[in-house]
Parts: sequence; structure tokens; C-alpha cells
Amino acid sequence: MAGAFQGGPGTPIAPHGLPGHLVGFVESLRRRGIAVGPSETVDAGRVMTVIEMLDREALREGLACTLLRRTTHRPTFDALFDLWFPPAIGHRTADTPDVVLPRTPDGEIDLDALRELIAELLADDSPAAQAAVETLTAQMVEELGQFKSSNGPSFSAYQALRDVAPETLLTRILEGLLGNSAPGEREDGDYETEVARRTAARRIADFRSMVERETRRRTAEHLGRERVEKYGVPKLAEEVDFLRASDADMVALRRSVMPLARLLASRLAARRRRARAGAIDLRRTLRKSMSTGGVPIDLINRKPRPARPELVVLCDVSGSVSGFSHFTLLLVHALREQFSRVRVFAFIDTTDEVTHYFSSGADLGDAMSRMLREADLITYDGHSDYGNALATFAERHAHSLTGRSSLLVLGDARTNYRTPKVEVLEHLVGVARHAHWLNPEPRGQWGSGDSAARAYGEVITMHECRSAQQLAAVVAGLLPV
Repeated sequence: MAGAFQGGPGTPIAPHGLPGHLVGFVESLRRRGIAVGPSETVDAGRVMTVIEMLDREALREGLACTLLRRTTHRPTFDALFDLWFPPAIGHRTADTPDVVLPRTPDGEIDLDALRELIAELLADDSPAAQAAVETLTAQMVEELGQFKSSNGPSFSAYQALRDVAPETLLTRILEGLLGNSAPGEREDGDYETEVARRTAARRIADFRSMVERETRRRTAEHLGRERVEKYGVPKLAEEVDFLRASDADMVALRRSVMPLARLLASRLAARRRRARAGAIDLRRTLRKSMSTGGVPIDLINRKPRPARPELVVLCDVSGSVSGFSHFTLLLVHALREQFSRVRVFAFIDTTDEVTHYFSSGADLGDAMSRMLREADLITYDGHSDYGNALATFAERHAHSLTGRSSLLVLGDARTNYRTPKVEVLEHLVGVARHAHWLNPEPRGQWGSGDSAARAYGEVITMHECRSAQQLAAVVAGLLPV
């Protein structure tokens, strides 16, 4: 792996050898939002002095242990590690003559034979089969994934996998894992068959990931590592756009809720410590200074009056913003001790109180599912109707909002061209002590199409919250002191 530190085409040579290469890797992590301090960098350097550098997986784990603070950052770290510490430089040839792309008599790649070979290797647990898969992957990317772009030769994981279609190999891999008995000959729900099915699906996913890693490596050599870092490395979980998050992204976001809540709670504690003395009472300070000839030697502070306000959450749980609302409710639930009382109201086209679903100790995933099944959230056709939802809240639950309450509205403000009833929201804002609206859409889209965000924004403070990172920054500023 020494060649990895000397660079290939499009990969600059580290100016200070291996230490410089490590510093470059750390700077790359920082550019992607992973906080790495000087002490962690020094620890990583010490790890590299005692670890076998030719063992990439040992090096990967050693650096991850010293440089990462959150497990949700691991996918981004792994992608950057593969760019900075690649397994090879340039075109990788087969280690053995048997592991080559099968071809037809006229020299074209035999796709049917290639699928059979891949299925056979993925059904094999031996280290030799795993090494063969890695070698075969490199050849597939080189020959099937290469194309000509405006910037010269480049590589595409989609193009390398398009004709192979590894997801169609599930049955063949199952047959290899189960031996002589085919999957169809076993009873449905058979334990061994189910284990084999999951194993086959995982190996197919690992194979696709291997192709993507090899594609990034070859692309970085041609176009430059910095360019691939920008578009080829997965975002941190807290940077993922709520409205574009996949199921896997939402799982990672849910894992980050408690660490994020602890961070916000610690920030709040620090703010309360700083505010413990209270603001300076100018009138009493000047009066006290009369005894010292008008020189304010002793400062008199007002007595702090900390209070934990009530929180009333009004959230849209329709399909378009359900991921955003789900994550925000998880965060609010984790921070509920910062408020004297938390009441949650959900709506689609009408509003219902769902506080009892989010009792202390309740599983939040189950609570969300029960809420959508049992709560009275739909009156008409199930499309968001903010005007009717606000009117329903004002009619049935107006008593829940008092002068001690903080009102938090969650939603994209898309009314499906129905009456927004801004005057109802204006009345609610007038009653509450504080009122804020968290919107997961980009600010540039507010007011476009059926969005009433601009109209609502004239009577309530509206914040853009497209990712967990933005949400944390907004919530940190809204928490009571």
C-alpha cells in the first residue's frame, strides 16, 4: 500500500510523507463535517506507528477508534478512508488466471457466465472466494463501468452493474447456500431458509458496495480525490435532507437523537450557568454608586427567575413531511425534561391530541405507528389542510395554549390550494409566550405553488430546518434558559 501515499494520476503527493498524508486525511474528514481535534490526530499518528500498515482493515479500525466520536459518522469515514488509503493504484489484474471475466468466442464479455460465476463466488464463504470477488469486481469496473466523459475517462458503478443485475442472483445464491435442496422445496418460514435468504441479500448488498468503492477509487485517480469527495462520499446522518432521506438514512437519524439531545441539554446547562447571576440592574447599581462618589464599583445584578415553560407542539404527520416530524418529535421527547409540560397535537387535515402516545418510556416508533392508526387526523381526503387543522385546534384545544406556553409548529405549509386561515394562526401566536415554525423545505421554495409559508411567515417566526444539523442549531436557540 506504499504507492497509496505517493499518489496516482489526479492524486497529489503528500508534501510531508506519511504524516502529511494523515493530516490530509484528517482535513478531508473535517471538510465533511466530522470534528477531529489535534489530540485525536496525534493519537492516530501513534496508532500508525504500531499497526501493520499493509493490513488495511486493522489500519481502518485503528484510525476509526481514534478519530471518530459518533458511530453514525462511520459510513462517511469509510468512504474517505478508501480514497486516502486505497488497496491499489491503477488497473488491478487478476491474482490467479482463473479469476477473469468470462468471454464469448468473439471476445465479448459473456454476461450469463459472469452472473453464474458471481453467484458461485458469493455462495462460498472461503477467504479465497472473497478475494476472487474483489478481483472480479475490479475487472468489472475497469471494463463494464468505464466510459468517456467531457473530462476524459471515468467510471460508473451503475454502468458496471446494469447488465449484471446482481439482485436477480438471489435464488442462485440461495441454492448454493442451502446445498442440494432448492429453496422452493422447503416449507415457507423455514428457519434455515430464512437465514440463508438474509445472508444472500446481505452478500449481494456487499457486492454492490464493493463495486461502488472500486468505482470511487478509479474515478479519484482520473478526476482527483477532492472532486470525488464532493459528490461520491455519503453525507453525515445529520446533514441528510429530511425530505429526501431514505429508510436507511432515517434509521441512522434515529440513532443520533439521544447524542444530539445530550449535546443540546449540555449547551442549555452552560447557558444557565452563565445566566445564573442575572443581568445588571442599572438603576440599583447607580444608586449604590452614590456612596462611592458616583463610581460604580459594585455591580448589582437582577435576581434571575428561571422558568421551564410549557411546550405545545403542532405537527403535520402527512406523508410528505412524516420523516421530518418523526425525527423532531423524537428530539422533543428526548428534551421533555427541559419543559414543565409538553403537549403534542398532530394533524393531516384535522387536529387531534396525541400526547398520551408519547408517555415516558414509550417506544417512539410504536407510538408513531399507533398515532397514525388510532388518532383522528383525517376528516376529508387525507391531504394536508393547514387552515382546517389550525381552525380545529383553535376550536377544540385552545385552552391548552396559555401565556406560559411556547408554540412549535412543524410542517412544510403546503395547503394543497386550500384556505390557509392565517388569521387563526395569528390569534394563536398572540396567545402564546413564544411561537416558532420549523419548515423542512428550502427557503427558496417558500411561497411557491401551494405553499403558504410566506403568508404564515408574516405572523410567526419561520425557520428553515432541512437537516438534523439545522434543526439542532434552531432548537438550541429556542430552548428555555
